[in-house]
Formats: sequence, structure tokens, C-alpha cells
Amino acid sequence: MTKKPNILFITADQWRGDCLSAVGHPVVKTPHIDAFAQEGTLFTRHYAAAAPCSPARAAMYSGLWQMNNRVVSNGTPLAHELDNMARAARRGGYQPTLFGFTDITADPRVHDPNDPAMKTYEGVLPGFDVEQALLGDMLPWTQWLRSHGYGDDVIDAPFELTADADNSIPIGPTGFAAEHSLSAFLVGRMIDWLGGQSDDQPWFAHLSLINPHPPFAAPAPYNAMYDPEDGPGFLSHEPEIAQHPIYQQFHDTMTVADFLPGQKGKVSELSEMDFRRIRAVYYGMISEVDAQIGRLFRALKSAGMWEDTVVILTSDHAEMMGDHGLLGKGGFFPQSQHIPLIIRAPGAPEGQVCTHLTSAVDLFPTLLDLMQVAPKNSLDGRSLIGQLQDAQQPGRESIFWEFDYRTRIPLPDGETAETYGRKAHMLARLCDDSLQIRSAHAPDLLFDLKADPSCQRNVLNDPAAQDLRLRVAEALIHERQQANSQTLSALTASSSGMVKVLE
Repeated sequence: MTKKPNILFITADQWRGDCLSAVGHPVVKTPHIDAFAQEGTLFTRHYAAAAPCSPARAAMYSGLWQMNNRVVSNGTPLAHELDNMARAARRGGYQPTLFGFTDITADPRVHDPNDPAMKTYEGVLPGFDVEQALLGDMLPWTQWLRSHGYGDDVIDAPFELTADADNSIPIGPTGFAAEHSLSAFLVGRMIDWLGGQSDDQPWFAHLSLINPHPPFAAPAPYNAMYDPEDGPGFLSHEPEIAQHPIYQQFHDTMTVADFLPGQKGKVSELSEMDFRRIRAVYYGMISEVDAQIGRLFRALKSAGMWEDTVVILTSDHAEMMGDHGLLGKGGFFPQSQHIPLIIRAPGAPEGQVCTHLTSAVDLFPTLLDLMQVAPKNSLDGRSLIGQLQDAQQPGRESIFWEFDYRTRIPLPDGETAETYGRKAHMLARLCDDSLQIRSAHAPDLLFDLKADPSCQRNVLNDPAAQDLRLRVAEALIHERQQANSQTLSALTASSSGMVKVLE
């Protein structure tokens, strides 16, 4: 039997799908990832299935839409019985190893109420061994900083920047150097671990990088790599969208301190130049991650492992970064969901570009094929092995993403928590010509992507768009019905035991 490949699964948190020079971004420089794309397949229309972090990762790790995995917010438990990529890797003979975090809350039905796992959403996806955790307290990293001579002034507030007398948004360097960043720490730990791997045993590693997630603060020279004046203009929208309750919640409640520690005021009060200064740092954080990924790839090549390793590079969700006047993730705009995806598999064609729609739920089925393992339950994702062999193979005609806002918009008067929890959910369906958003509680939206690719005008009630409205509504109903879980409904009891219904 041919030896299975090593698998390196990299996520870089909150990375926008358009922020790669490989896809033509006019400003951002990602030379190491661009070179990587030339050795694999670049997926230019890849989307998260949910937001924020825990829902996005639950969909990615399980291969299930949120409607089936039911992780609706940070802190929602992931059902213990569901299969995931780490458990599947173990069935394939791998010892899946984590560097970083997975943001998965444990199922209380299989844990004692006193178990500390019941007190955090930063749990580990079942199946992973943890070589190096890096959770919200960042303790391993700050201890590492101290070992390199940093004092309490940096360790106690590593991302607080010196005030700028001339600008409300400071963009000076962090107190720690680039070689001591969070990404540098995790990549260094993984390089050390690679040195102990045997040529006889394939390995599976998940490198889960926190950047370019907020706080938006970068070490030199990355904090000043980009001029705030550079970059595309910010997208706006019609007044009707500003009245939408999901948009209003984001617009009215987000504070600048959510993204820049120590800063005051609301995001809604930021000027265009404020957004440009924040974005320049975000671009710099992306380039810093690119440099560390390049460092890791050089180590793999130096160790003679590159040719035997499948490498998947993606993100969990994206970032609004000033478009429509917002920062952060979640909601209905595509800028929050469009994420990078590049896959390199030994023996697959190089330098391909796949322009078909793909979803984060497709990664688990792809890994199953690469590991030669069957899933333990039905999946919503579709393997991308076909596109890795021929990027022009037909793909999805549409994808979903979801956003559950029961914890974001207060419980309305007269509603019970149970009934509101069933309503406070948004389902978006994206296809080539439209984006529709449906909710039982909030107004529906429809964007005609042929005429309005930036989603700036809601045409739901436009008389000229009624044919489009009817067609996509029927398509959503049809596809939503097909998304029902088939794990047990595909079976039936018989005199010879449990058998599949259609076999």
C-alpha cells in the first residue's frame, strides 16, 4: 500500500479572501503564499459557512452547515456524536496534532458539570492531541516573551499602542519584535515538532494562527508597510440596508476598543481616514503571517517533507474592514464570509485556479478522500478532489452561510427565549447572479450581483427584480430541503438487521 501523505492544515483567523496578491489585490503583498499557489490550486470563490469563530470552525471541522451542526455562537456546544476531521484522521492512522486553538465548546451531555471544559468556548476539537495551545490568555506566548527579555510593560498589554497626537487611531509598532510575534511563536513550535517526526509515519498537523484577527496591531516593519492612503475605496449601501436590525446591531454597538485595545468611541464614529489607518495595519498583519508561513514552508522543504505533504491554507471567516462602515465578522455581507483557500496535494496539477463556488464545509470531505477514510455521519460538504485534478470541473451552483443573532439582538417584548431562538437566525444563499438573505425575524434582502456585485442595493421589492426574487426563493427552498441530515434516515430495520433504504 502506498504511504499516506503528511497533512498540514493551516488556518489564519479573520483573513479576507480578496487580501492576497495572488488574486489581484492592488496593495497587499503575500509573496510566499503567491508562490505556494503556483504549486497548488487557488480557489478564488471560497466562503465560510458561518460566523463568528466557533460557528465558523464547527462547520469547517465537521463538514456540516450550521443548520445541522447547531453551533450558533461562541460557547454553543458541538454535539459529541458528530464526526470531525481530527477523529477521522485517527481512523486513518494519523495522530492529529494541534498548534493553537479550535474554539470548540464541549458537549455537556458527556462531561460532568464541574468539568472546567464547561466554562470555556476555547476547548479543543475532540480527536486532537495538543502540542502547543494558544488560547485567549496567550500565556505560553507571554511566558516566551519574558524568556526573551521583555518586561511587564509589554507582557501586560502587548497590543496597546502609543497614542498619536496627530491621529485618533495610532498605528505605531507593538512593543514586541516581528520575530517574537504570535505567529512566529507557533510556527517555531511547529518547526521544532517537525524535527521529531519519523519518515515511516505520516503526520497530521493543524496550525491555527490567530492573526490577522484583532487586535489590529503589528510589529515593525509590518505596522508601516502600507500607506493608509493606498487601497480601494470603501463600499457603502442604500439607506434601507442601514435600517436592517442585523446591520443596526453591528453599527450601533461595536466599539473601537473591540479591535484596538485602549481606544475609545464607537466604530460608527470612525472617519474614512481612521478606517484607512486600521486597514493599513490589517494589511501589514497579513504580510507578517505570510512571512511566517514562508518560514514554515522552507523548513518543510529543508527537512525533505514537502513532496510528501498535503498543505491546505484557509481561514475560518473574514473581516469587513471598513466596508459598509463596519469592522468584524458576521451578518449578511460577503466581505465577512469570503476567505482564502489554497490546496497543494502531491501529484496534483500545479498552478491551477478554481473559480467555482466552494465552502468551508467542503474541506472535511476533501480530507476524508486524501486520508482514504469514510465519514461516520452524513455530510453537507463535497470533496474538492475533482477540482484538485482539474480546476475546471463543475462545482457548486450555490453555497449557504448562516448567522444566528439571538445573543446579539435583545429578546423582543412578548417573545419567549425558545420562540425567539428559532427565529433569530439568518440564512444566506449565494450563487453566480444573486445573494439572498432570509430570516423569520428580520427583513429579507436580495442583491442582484450582475448589476450590483458589491451588494449595495436591496432589490427585494424592486418590480424589475421579481422574476429573480421568485427564482432564487424557489432554489433556496429546494436546496434547503436537500440539506437535511441523512445519517439515520437513510437506514431502516429489516429481518436481517439495519440496512440502507436505497440499496
